[in-house]
Amino acid sequence: MANRRDSRIEPSFEGPPQARSQTGLSVSEEDRVVPSNRKASAKRKSPKAKSSHARRAKSRRGLFGVLGRLVYWCFVLAIWGGIAVAGVVVYYGAKMPAATTWSIPDRAPNIKIVSADGQLLGNRGMSGGEAVGLHEMSPYIPEAVIAIEDRRFYSHFGVDPIGLSRAMVANLAGGHFSQGGSTLTQQLAKNLFLTPDRTLERKVQEVLLALWLEHKHTKDQILEMYLNRVYFGSGAYGVEAASRRYFGKSARDVTLPEAALLAGLLKAPSRLSPARDPKAAEERAQLVLAAMRDEGKISAKELTTAMSAPATRAPSYWTGSENYVADTIMEELPDLIGDVRGDIVIDSTVDLNLQKLAEQSIRRLIDESGKKLNVTQGALVSIDDSGAVRAMVGGYDYSTSQFDRASEARRQPGSAFKPFVYMAALEAGRTPDSVRNDAPIKIGKWTPDNYGGKYFGKVTLATALAKSLNSVAAQLTMEVGPDAVVEAAHRMGIQSDLQANTSIALGTSEVTPLELTSAYVPFANGGYKPDIHFIRRVTSAEGKVLYDAGSGSAPRVVKPEIVGMMNSMMTGTVEIGTARKAAFTWPSAGKTGTSQNSRDAWFVGYTANLTTGVWFGNDDGSPMKKVTGGALPAQAWHEFMVAAHEGVPVRPLPGTWKSTPADRIVPDEIPSADATQPAPKPQAPVGQSAPAAVAAQPAPVRAPRPAQTVDADGFDMPGDSGTTASVGHPVPPGSVGGPLKKRQTSILDILGGG
Repeated sequence: MANRRDSRIEPSFEGPPQARSQTGLSVSEEDRVVPSNRKASAKRKSPKAKSSHARRAKSRRGLFGVLGRLVYWCFVLAIWGGIAVAGVVVYYGAKMPAATTWSIPDRAPNIKIVSADGQLLGNRGMSGGEAVGLHEMSPYIPEAVIAIEDRRFYSHFGVDPIGLSRAMVANLAGGHFSQGGSTLTQQLAKNLFLTPDRTLERKVQEVLLALWLEHKHTKDQILEMYLNRVYFGSGAYGVEAASRRYFGKSARDVTLPEAALLAGLLKAPSRLSPARDPKAAEERAQLVLAAMRDEGKISAKELTTAMSAPATRAPSYWTGSENYVADTIMEELPDLIGDVRGDIVIDSTVDLNLQKLAEQSIRRLIDESGKKLNVTQGALVSIDDSGAVRAMVGGYDYSTSQFDRASEARRQPGSAFKPFVYMAALEAGRTPDSVRNDAPIKIGKWTPDNYGGKYFGKVTLATALAKSLNSVAAQLTMEVGPDAVVEAAHRMGIQSDLQANTSIALGTSEVTPLELTSAYVPFANGGYKPDIHFIRRVTSAEGKVLYDAGSGSAPRVVKPEIVGMMNSMMTGTVEIGTARKAAFTWPSAGKTGTSQNSRDAWFVGYTANLTTGVWFGNDDGSPMKKVTGGALPAQAWHEFMVAAHEGVPVRPLPGTWKSTPADRIVPDEIPSADATQPAPKPQAPVGQSAPAAVAAQPAPVRAPRPAQTVDADGFDMPGDSGTTASVGHPVPPGSVGGPLKKRQTSILDILGGG
């Protein structure tokens, strides 16, 4: 039994049939209940087919494996990148103030300056122009800006992924930063809140602020804010300032090619400004027009017409003489209302029509005679009886030189200063019929020669002033003293420091055209000195009055009878004297002036309506070619005053005085120090804004000074030493010059009416 169990053989399916025991049991393929296909398959597939199939399977497994791994790692990197971006956003966002505190900063205040009749003189302030509603401006402007800057503005949520991707591809392809992916909302956020630094922190903050803007405001509101704040080059912020700057018109009136030019500037405002490079600005504008056509904003016909428009060439700076007035107003404004914290409107005293007439006259005369006579600059100031400046031209062209020659340039007035000499003489007892000998004289080392070396002998003061005789003016200054002349000039309105020497008779101390013209105003209004002003009223954008000049009152600074005598004498300057070219249908008076070697030529004249002063010369002080005050200045004055008085009822000059034999004084009858001169009969002054109480009080009269007669025939002539005259009175020195200082008004001046 044991042998039988030990000899038993178990069935086995392992190994090939050949390896099985001959005596053992085996099961062949045929013995299987379900036959296998292995043998059939083996028969069908050749070794070569097996190899090809294996290679293809392996290749497929390798390709899908690589793609799978790539997708996998991209997914992983995206997750980590998103986490990193979120971390950066959280980090830089945490450094910003809480969103609940965010608010749109106020736009920089605009200062709108308008003329007396409501026309725009200029805009000042950081913005340089008022804000214009989206519905008010030309529709071409927003369309052009959107077409070239942000085509999907109305569809994105503040950030444009498509535009950002396009910009990234373009920058990578170009190898440098050439395009930006910022939307208009992002640009507004940057302009409102951020610095222009290109940093990651600033970019993250820009995106967050853009999302906030889109949440808080409508698309139209965002676009309107953007167009009213963005920089357009040449100092212009906002479409209104840019339109005024480049086209001289409001943004409401901008045409299609002009709108395309404005939109093109946003890429590089300074470089593409038509004031700097008109050709580059035009090329960029054509790209904008093409973009508008692609977007369907304009038709093919509109595109062709706009493309054919000539390039816009803007002046290098703001142009127009009214800008001299605007600059002066801006200097005065802080003293009237303090700091400007919101938009304001300034109603000026200037008549823009008169301003343009004055500018045209100055420029025309220089254009016609400038090269021939060596004249390059001119200035004009016109002031009414109340002290309101009606026109002021500070130079030939504001765009090339913003220096205001009317209010800032001090020049020698020459004989235009003589009225103050004669006024001091009249206040000391002389009359227009007083006689002096016009002949060569010598005062110390100074010899005041007449123009052209011509002398007239014995003449009245009226004739001497009309013919601008230097020797007589010097004699009168000797008689009354230089201090009296200086006091009279300051009392009338001269503010510059004046040198109290004999040569002041010929206008050797420098003054500005504005102050010299203002000092003639009391002659025109009957003896009152008003405050010279450019501003009538200042109001806020809401209409609240911040300042009002009002009517006010003016102190009397010269007696009516003196005004009458001065007007009688200075009328002769226009009728028979050196300013005959200035005469027109209105009663007028004035005085010409020419400094040494014709460096300066003046005429200051007036009617009962306006007082106007004109100056011609050169900034470098070079001499003109024999230009006198009776030439170009008188011509410009005539042109301006004729236009200014058109349609205005004629009025006589204030005060009257008639020559009578009893008033005549010959040289040997000049009163002594203790003599008393009967005053001319007072005349009723022309009605002014001064109160009746002030008008009724005569100005204090100084005691007459001892006369220091200089006789041209050799009697009482000062010696060469220049120390004393033979009559024993000291002779003032003839020195000229000295530093100029602005005169400060003292309490004594106020009490004395000066």
